[in-house]
Amino acid sequence: MENNNNKTESIARKNVLRMSSEAHGKKVQGYDFNKGVDFKRILESYATTGYQATHFARATEIINLMIKEKAFIFLGYTSNMISSGLRETIRYLVEHKKVNVCVTTAGGIEEDIIKCLGDFILGNFRASGAELRKKGINRIGNIYVPNSRYVKFEKFIHPILEEFYQKQKATGHITTASELIWKLGEKINNKDSVCYWAWKNKIKIYCPAPLDGSLGDMVYFFKYKHPDFAIDIAEDTKELNDTTIGIKKSGVIILGSGTAKHAILNANMFRNGADYAVYINNAQEFDGSDAGALPEEAVSWGKLLPESERIKVYGDATIIFPLIVAQTFASSQI
Repeated sequence: MENNNNKTESIARKNVLRMSSEAHGKKVQGYDFNKGVDFKRILESYATTGYQATHFARATEIINLMIKEKAFIFLGYTSNMISSGLRETIRYLVEHKKVNVCVTTAGGIEEDIIKCLGDFILGNFRASGAELRKKGINRIGNIYVPNSRYVKFEKFIHPILEEFYQKQKATGHITTASELIWKLGEKINNKDSVCYWAWKNKIKIYCPAPLDGSLGDMVYFFKYKHPDFAIDIAEDTKELNDTTIGIKKSGVIILGSGTAKHAILNANMFRNGADYAVYINNAQEFDGSDAGALPEEAVSWGKLLPESERIKVYGDATIIFPLIVAQTFASSQI
């Protein structure tokens, strides 16, 4: 019996306490709060913390490389980024010409303008949809948008659509989505607006699906009066793709996924891939969606160069991106 016990122990010990090769690399170590609270050093400590903290640190490193190498930077973001307070971070980047081109969704345009017409209000993820509907309050996560904001938006945008329609009738020119976006920025004339600074600094904002939101609703109503009114998205597609040709270094920063992500990466395919890429989203790749596709998949398409510096950070961009901007674009050392 004793021999059997010894044999069992020997087998178990051999399996559990087997010798290993040494792993080489940086020591895993987080921030020591005995040194006080130093936010910059806390963020710097993410590099050796592990998990997504280390991906965060890698993202800041790659963006600083974009800045150092004077890369042409494409910023993509979904509408919910503008719904939130992340709008102010994006506005800062456009206001100070930190990025060269933006790509977003319809909501990323209209909600920037609508916020100039009325505030969005913090609410509750678990609020009753039925009760909010009775009150005419739309919910975006835990953010409330009273429907009166959209009524004001229609009054604001209708004369602008009329202006473009009259130009279309007089010259045959069909306005592009990016031209409409600049005009919205010009007419809103509000320094809180991303679109305002895009117009002011002549930074193009492309919107591959401009009618997938309230903008589409407004065009829908407008076409009852002017059935032949049109918006040209083909010209914007050509222009965005052409933007990538001939630039020395290309960098992409994409918050969220969907059409904004794909449009930027697809445009970079025409130059055989971007040099730098930072994704921030929570989408998974198991279903084959482009939304969840990892940077490595983009390499296979020629959207990112094989030797590109690239990382995906899993997490909420409203938490992550302002901290990244603090360590990169807004840093006094850059």
